[in-house]
Amino acid sequence: MTWIYEKEPLTEIPEGMIGFVYMITNTTNGRKYIGKKWFWSSRKKKIKGKKRAKRVKLESDWKTYYGSSEELCADLEKHGEDKFKREILILCSTKSEATYHEARLQFEYKVLETDGWYNKWIFCRIRKSNLS
Repeated sequence: MTWIYEKEPLTEIPEGMIGFVYMITNTTNGRKYIGKKWFWSSRKKKIKGKKRAKRVKLESDWKTYYGSSEELCADLEKHGEDKFKREILILCSTKSEATYHEARLQFEYKVLETDGWYNKWIFCRIRKSNLS
């Protein structure tokens, strides 16, 4: 199951983007989840003949990612990937931008106030100067 952005499948990382805010919908019961995901991850890689490891930038598991909610993952296992819709709501060029939009949408949709959401907490720390 691929990610959908503006009604089209997204299979490649758009230039200049570091991540996205997404919504996953369970089509069997209507429950949803709002989260964020980075396109890239940073790993330490040992260099042959060197004492120090080097940081390398690798593509993350974004293409196969379904969220970190335990309840969502349990329902995914129970119902199968074909019963879930994955939508990218906002593409982001900075981590602060993604964090801001994730929290803004979680508050806007009142994800902690109703039972129709898998989200169990909202956490953010954003500096105004980091938003574009």
